[in-house]
Amino acid sequence: MKKIIIILFAVLLYNCTDTDDNNNCFLGVVLNETINLSNPQFINIQVPGGHTIANIGGRNLIIIRNNTSSFKVFDLQCPERDCTSPMTFDGLKLICPCSGKEYNSLNGSPIDGEGCFALEYNVIQVSNTALQISR
Repeated sequence: MKKIIIILFAVLLYNCTDTDDNNNCFLGVVLNETINLSNPQFINIQVPGGHTIANIGGRNLIIIRNNTSSFKVFDLQCPERDCTSPMTFDGLKLICPCSGKEYNSLNGSPIDGEGCFALEYNVIQVSNTALQISR
């Protein structure tokens, strides 16, 4: 009987591992906000290559404009979650100040290939002056 319980426990543990690429370290984070790009705080993202940091829906986010119609939005909370300081952006990558761990600003993946991805939000440009940011 003990062997059966141990085998069942091992199977359960194995099935509970997360095989998702980003390991989803941000369970329970929900956001659904529309921002007005005409607002002066978003002036830096009026041109491709620009970025701005803003508190939206109670979360510190970085909005990066890739080109004329493509945006990326990442949460600045370090994926390790043991760091209370927000990540910084050097123009190419996001950097967690506590661990020095770096994340790709194209998809949020860890540069060293290990651990969780930076939290990326879905972005829809609903008009020339509005972005819908959600998760």
